[in-house]
Amino acid sequence: MERNAQEELKAHLMATSEEYRQLAGQHSDFARKLDDLESLPHLTEEQKLEETRLKKLKLRLKDQMEAIVSHSRTQQVA
Repeated sequence: MERNAQEELKAHLMATSEEYRQLAGQHSDFARKLDDLESLPHLTEEQKLEETRLKKLKLRLKDQMEAIVSHSRTQQVA
C-alpha cells in the first residue's frame, strides 16, 4: 500500500473508529511521557524501568493500531 493511501486510511480510522482513536491517544500520551524522561540528563533506576515499561506499552499500542489498519485495508479490498 502506498504511503498516501496508508495515511488516508489512518486519518479515516481516527475519524470513524473510537477504538483506534483511544489507542492513538494512549500512544501519544506514552510518547510524551517518554520524551519527558528522555529529556532528563540522568535517569534513576526507577525512571529507567519506567522508560522501558513505556516503550513496551507504546509498542503494544502501535501493534494494535497496525492490526486495525490491516483489518480495515483487507475489508476495503474485499
